[in-house]
Amino acid sequence: MKNVLLIIFAAFLSTGMYAQIETPQPSPFQKIEQTVGLTDITLKYSRPAMRERTIFGGLVPYGKVWRTGANENTKITFDKPVMIGETELKPGTYAIYTKPNKDNWEVYFYSDANNWGAPQKWDDSKVAAKATAEVYPMPMDIQSFTMTFDDVTSDSANLGMLWENTYASVPIKVTTDKEVSANIDRVMNGPGSNDYYASAVYYLEADKDINQAKKWIDKAIDMADKPAFWQYRQQSLIYAKAGDKDGAIKAAKKSMELAKKAGNADYIALNEKSLKEWGAM
Repeated sequence: MKNVLLIIFAAFLSTGMYAQIETPQPSPFQKIEQTVGLTDITLKYSRPAMRERTIFGGLVPYGKVWRTGANENTKITFDKPVMIGETELKPGTYAIYTKPNKDNWEVYFYSDANNWGAPQKWDDSKVAAKATAEVYPMPMDIQSFTMTFDDVTSDSANLGMLWENTYASVPIKVTTDKEVSANIDRVMNGPGSNDYYASAVYYLEADKDINQAKKWIDKAIDMADKPAFWQYRQQSLIYAKAGDKDGAIKAAKKSMELAKKAGNADYIALNEKSLKEWGAM
């Protein structure tokens, strides 16, 4: 019994020796999520503190690329296209690097967002967009590096960067008007192929008026530029449930033909099974 207790005590001491002490990070992480119009933007960065140091022209030299924060590079993610100056940025995640100067900052949206700090070798081909940020003096010191989304409207927002006694900002424009106009046109012009398709499939699966579902699936396929195998598959199931075996067989054969061209084995098997059930194979 004494030996068992000694082993347990030794194991406890061993575990304690390897336990990690959790302490606050000197440059804490921050995540900001901002919706601008219909675009979702996510910003992730770390926040170094002044600690009685000269920041710009000192800790952060003028004219050199800076990680824009601390630790891992600052990342910004857009779920829709945005405009930086005259450049359109595709949806995705970008690293934000800056080159602070006394009168302005150069701001880079870098397509490689997996660096720790600034890239060891700068690659101009990875600069997806570049902007010049105006610099404004602050009446007081900002102790912790801070990034903000300012002057948010339905069409734009300013990406603000504050530290020491400096504020710099870059306008980000979103495509709200284009998206809303497209939505208005779509609604005002009436339902489209996808609307009819979704409605027909819902009626089939919810066991609602199958004859109405049949009308909608026909409209969906008639309106589609190139109806897909999964659309013909649903048409065959709707026709079968409506009692139109000939129509179901015809649609299933078309679905299988397109599924073979697409190399989709699952839909080939599904259609073969249905055709056998309906006596067509």
